[in-house]
Amino acid sequence: MDISRAEPMFPGRPGFGRNGQVCLVRANHFFVGLVDKGLHQYDVTMSPEPTMTGVFRAVMCTLVKDHQSTTLGGRLPAYDGRKSLYTAGELPFKTKEFEVTLADKNPGPPGQRRERKFKVTIKHATLVSLQQLQMLMSGIPTDIPAQALQVLDIVLRDIVLNERDDMGFVPVGRSFFSRTIKDPIQLGQGIEGWNGFYQSIRPTQSGLSLNIDMSSTAFVGGGSLIDFIAEILNRKDHLSRGIQNELDYVKIKKALRGLRVEVTHRGQMRRKYRIAGLTKDSARELRFQLSTGETKTVRDYFRETYKLQLRYDFLRCLQVGTEQKPNYLPIEVCNIVPGQRYQKKLDDGQVSKMMSIACQHPAGRETSIRKSVLENKYNSAKRANEFGIEVDSNPTSVQARVLPAPMLRYHGTASCHPENGAWNMRGKKVVNGAKVGIWACVNFCNELTEDQVRIFCGKLSVMSSTTGVNFNGAKLKIFHARSDQVEAKLREVRQQAGNMKIDLVLAILPNKNGSLYGDIKRICETDIGLMSQCCLLKNVEKSSPQFLANVALKINAKCGGRNSVFSDIQVSLPVVWKKPTIIFGADVTHPSALDDTAPSIASVVASQDWPEVTKYHGDVHAQGHRVELIEGLEGIVKKLLLSFEKQSKQKPQQLIFYRDGVSEGQFRKVLEDEIPLIEKAWKALYSQKPAITFIVVQKRHHTRLFPSDGKYQDNSGNVMPGTVVDRQICHPTEFDFFLCSHAGIKGTSRPAHYHVLRDDNNFSADDLQSLTNNLCYTYASCTRSVSTAPPAYYAHKLAFRARFYLGQVPDMASEISAGSAPPPLMLPEIKDELKSHMFYC
Repeated sequence: MDISRAEPMFPGRPGFGRNGQVCLVRANHFFVGLVDKGLHQYDVTMSPEPTMTGVFRAVMCTLVKDHQSTTLGGRLPAYDGRKSLYTAGELPFKTKEFEVTLADKNPGPPGQRRERKFKVTIKHATLVSLQQLQMLMSGIPTDIPAQALQVLDIVLRDIVLNERDDMGFVPVGRSFFSRTIKDPIQLGQGIEGWNGFYQSIRPTQSGLSLNIDMSSTAFVGGGSLIDFIAEILNRKDHLSRGIQNELDYVKIKKALRGLRVEVTHRGQMRRKYRIAGLTKDSARELRFQLSTGETKTVRDYFRETYKLQLRYDFLRCLQVGTEQKPNYLPIEVCNIVPGQRYQKKLDDGQVSKMMSIACQHPAGRETSIRKSVLENKYNSAKRANEFGIEVDSNPTSVQARVLPAPMLRYHGTASCHPENGAWNMRGKKVVNGAKVGIWACVNFCNELTEDQVRIFCGKLSVMSSTTGVNFNGAKLKIFHARSDQVEAKLREVRQQAGNMKIDLVLAILPNKNGSLYGDIKRICETDIGLMSQCCLLKNVEKSSPQFLANVALKINAKCGGRNSVFSDIQVSLPVVWKKPTIIFGADVTHPSALDDTAPSIASVVASQDWPEVTKYHGDVHAQGHRVELIEGLEGIVKKLLLSFEKQSKQKPQQLIFYRDGVSEGQFRKVLEDEIPLIEKAWKALYSQKPAITFIVVQKRHHTRLFPSDGKYQDNSGNVMPGTVVDRQICHPTEFDFFLCSHAGIKGTSRPAHYHVLRDDNNFSADDLQSLTNNLCYTYASCTRSVSTAPPAYYAHKLAFRARFYLGQVPDMASEISAGSAPPPLMLPEIKDELKSHMFYC
């Protein structure tokens, strides 16, 4: 089969980097050998079509078991779980219909057996060529052959699900979770944390690679639905006193919606249902019509039909049918079907407990990864042999380099050389200190007296002045408020200032209350126009010098100051130092998985102060639900270009764009739709083609790097800050690299993956890697290097902040009935007083 090769879409690798100290690291990539046995795709249709995902696979498993040695000609196919079947070599037919009988797992007594019959049609669709994949592996630039890789992923997935079925794996995306890997962690409110592993096959410079990583996610605990609801409401009486509070029922409805349950009142016949909602009446009051036309209450029906006296007839019932054909079940006759992923948002306590699973020490994580590879026994699996796949059991050793940290300059001639990704400002002042003339402190903590608040504010003022922030003669006003008085109290703060400008509002919060924090930020930034800084009570009580200095840095950056700059711009900003350069960052964030109404939020920031590149202006807006590309990008870029001109007193001559929030599958769309809008905006202002370098930043990947030599690991056991990899595990032909720019604190560091989609500025590998690493030392809010280039980091922070602006809108996703259109959500406008400041850092 001939594959015609198009011109390369993305820039080729301009060579390998050479800067930094060379070292060896291990990556969680396991190389894969592949023999081309001729892959074929078949379309699969089932009638009637199953409603439960697991039934598709159960039907196909039965079909293969019954017909492999006969009608299937000895072939052992791989199945995607829905519409496609893949084989190594053709089946003996082009199309064939099979009849499959699926026995119920809980058949019940004789005479009540529930067998389901399915007609399954398997029809040849196409030959899946590996030629394009082989071209890529040999270094010929071409698109990644998504279909061939998908087939190999499905084969490896089938190995886990069908040949390790004793583990009871539950697939979630490309991850597989099981209660048997380790005992689940109880997260509270009936939710458990499960361990698992991730696997994905990828083309790299050294050939095909299987990326294996450890995963963890939340599942709903199995068992009694009554017990689950009691946990949600933190009730010790197992609901024996009923539920009187309507808000409790709202909480229950939100937690139960979409959950699958099985009934317990029919002996071994455990029918399964999905919860659509709750009824308004209790089981003793709710009446429905029987097929005879007679009406009965749910309580009476269960007593007469199943000889079951309901103990909780005072509770409302589950609705497990449709609006047209309702079906009611008492809560007490239902158990939760085990193995259901919990997709709603975890609270702070649950997140903290999940971190105990997710944050593995690097050595422990690597050991767990190696153990998963060995236990999966890829090379002895029947399907691996069938498809000619062989997986190396050892992780890949990779040549890496540790880039040097840049030298930083503070006020005057004071300089600082970071070590291990961190530094301190002892004896140093910020480069440019912001002026704070009038400020207010709003205390939301009953535990703190006004005197204690005044003492804390005095310490903060002294530390800020020591740090170089101008608090000289600053006038302070202290307020006390309850958490339900946020808006009224902030308006009072503004009104008492009269015509005078308030430079800063300091808010002291009792705990990490997202709602209170969100209220303060929304009101200050979109309603009143006040710069705010929040502090937690526990930190205020300690008032450690480190904490005070960190708050001072944030205040300085927010109020228009500049904390530090590079000592040697020519060394630290390759390419950028030569001509006026604007650096953009952008991100698009999406609502949670179960929210099908809330908008996505797009944010774009851009540097304003060449050659320092420390101050950024931003733009944020809501756009269509789960729209990946940035809407209105041309206008946003124009606005930020003009802002750069105004602040830098010159026109930009080149543009660098760090784009977060883009998956590999979206690269082409970004290249074809977003980059032309940037070009169009530039041409509209300057009547010439711009020199654009466009880099995608990815953090949601599963590549991990482990130090091979103690000399090149930090105190947390991770690779050193500045560790860069552009060999062996990167793209076979395109310009990409992994960079771990930050020091590990807890768990295993995740390097950022940078992939260049366009490069008019002709960066060398060294120049772009060094620039990106050095920028990570300019993040304004701390004296540590950060994990991604600050332009992208700031854009992410701004988009995250904007979620709070929408947070006051009721949870419409749970209230809107199926089929009704959600009302449009508009993001409130940020006040002019704050637009040109880094209020989000």
